[in-house]
Amino acid sequence: MPTDPDAAIDHDGPVTPYRQLADILKARIARGDWRLGRPIASETRLVQEYGLARSTVRRAIAVLVEEGVVWTVQGRGTYVGQPPAGSA
Repeated sequence: MPTDPDAAIDHDGPVTPYRQLADILKARIARGDWRLGRPIASETRLVQEYGLARSTVRRAIAVLVEEGVVWTVQGRGTYVGQPPAGSA
């Protein structure tokens, strides 16, 4: 499981690429790349940065949403933390 926020995706490793990306994004949030309530990089940027399919990026983000690390606003982006009260 990669903990280096700048780690590359290991396509041949035992951990699926979407899970690797989810772990990388969590590490980037933990080190302060994106602050609470602020957006993370766009899907398009993550696709380009990590060389993954958009569906893989979306699956990684879905994992983080399920874990309560981020929340998404359709058409606006993905934000760090929990959604503000009354916004969901």
